[in-house]
Amino acid sequence: ASMLYRDYSREEGDWIPNQHGGRENLEAIAFLRRVNAELYGWDPSILMIAEESTAWPGVSQPVHHGGLGFGFKWNMGWMNDSLRYVSESHEHRCYHHGQMTFGLLYAFSENFILPLSHDEVVHGKGSILARMPGDEWQRFANLRVYLGFMFAHPGKTLLFQGTEFGQRDEWNHEIELPWASLDYELHEGVRRLVRDLNGVVAAAPALYARDAEPGGFDWVDGGANEASVFSWLRHGPEGTAPILCLFNFTHIERAGWRFGVPLPGRWREVLNTDAASYGGSGRGNLGARETVPEPMHGKPHALEVTLPPLSAVFFQYDPF
Repeated sequence: ASMLYRDYSREEGDWIPNQHGGRENLEAIAFLRRVNAELYGWDPSILMIAEESTAWPGVSQPVHHGGLGFGFKWNMGWMNDSLRYVSESHEHRCYHHGQMTFGLLYAFSENFILPLSHDEVVHGKGSILARMPGDEWQRFANLRVYLGFMFAHPGKTLLFQGTEFGQRDEWNHEIELPWASLDYELHEGVRRLVRDLNGVVAAAPALYARDAEPGGFDWVDGGANEASVFSWLRHGPEGTAPILCLFNFTHIERAGWRFGVPLPGRWREVLNTDAASYGGSGRGNLGARETVPEPMHGKPHALEVTLPPLSAVFFQYDPF
């Protein structure tokens, strides 16, 4: 942003307008476009990522379409909103439901990366785990459901070192990471979860192939604010299995909840952040659920499931 705008972090009178009288830095814009066009022309497999915090349009759109030509842009709005939400107590999250749904209004306007970066664990902010409310078990469960939400959300995932095993203290560049934490089951459980989340995403095109396309995302129920429950479907290319993503952001188990799905038959539970191996309570759905012939949420079928406390649960359609 300090390159794109002549007045960025400057007081009135401390900057000179461009030749048209505006605040845009036309020379810097031309430079960024040239850099990206040259580099992507040389090797299309590179990653050029912009950390850009304003609403500048087309940061990750091609230069020949009027964009800046970056491959991806950090989604700072998602990061700020979601971290504020998970910092709320479980009882008050129902009043802040929109902080988790708002990002889906603009999620497909850019090729986004969801950043939990170095900036979020320094300068007195504490670690990501330290933001979580509740007792010891609940704090780790909160981190697990938040990571599940992040990996299922449209956009690529960016974690900073230490978050992948639930570092307790703020990052300190002068010392190594607290690797001894992995001797404790709750920290090791977070590490296992992040490993498995990466594995599930890599194996399921529905969770990555259409990140920047509105057709790759389908709300099931975004309005269950009183229960702090979110549900959506992710869709991959034609011929690949959809995934139902469910999230319970309270410490109360939701048993017998029904969610609309587009296809009848068996839906296999491919990930549950409440699994005992991750440090959870081990509640779940016995590996799979069969649909019932009941239209719900605008879908022709329904799946009746258990949502453990503070959990993310993914079901993949399994016709076999």
